[in-house]
Amino acid sequence: MNNHSDNGAKVYTPLTLKLYDWWVLNISNQFAWKCPTEQYLLPHFLKNLGHKHLDIGVGTGYYLTHAPSDCKISLMDLNTASLNAASARAREPQIIHKINHDVFEPYPVHLNNHFDSISMFYLLHCLPGTMPDKDIVIENAKMALTNGGVLYGATILGEGIKHNSFSAKLMHIYNRKGIFSNRQDSKEELERILSNHFHKVDITVKGAVALFSASKNIII
Repeated sequence: MNNHSDNGAKVYTPLTLKLYDWWVLNISNQFAWKCPTEQYLLPHFLKNLGHKHLDIGVGTGYYLTHAPSDCKISLMDLNTASLNAASARAREPQIIHKINHDVFEPYPVHLNNHFDSISMFYLLHCLPGTMPDKDIVIENAKMALTNGGVLYGATILGEGIKHNSFSAKLMHIYNRKGIFSNRQDSKEELERILSNHFHKVDITVKGAVALFSASKNIII
């Protein structure tokens, strides 16, 4: 398992997942990260959602519950508790694949050029290392997109934004515990790794959160 990439995933137990929506999607997003879920994150998710979709770092499956009923959904996570919780919540018949996988590793070959959209909501800031270390995560995801596919998501930044006292405290605790690894993450560094693999990159910062989308794969 690369770079202790399970450190950000293992915090999600059946117990913590029961509290996730209240704490992360409600309290933290509203008051710490200043990026309210229903105002910014959910619209961003739905705007970029394709017919064949892969959600990576699935949490509780909250965003997936808002997907159209004809959307073909696949899930990828290192944590089986998250996979099980998200698939149960997101209408099991819609789930095509449940993939227990480390995103630092290449995807199974049958997933190459397969998805119209791939989402990474609150994944990158939980991965170990600096933004350049996470470039391979973007490259691996790119390989699973169709030619017209979109990679998109949201990540909490550590640099280039102003944290309030609440968010600064959470940042300190989460980084110390290894739940986050984002002290040096900035909009510029995010843009750099996305631009290594896509011709079209769009990033909007709301509070402490970067909402991003990337398309038009660079073929190497």
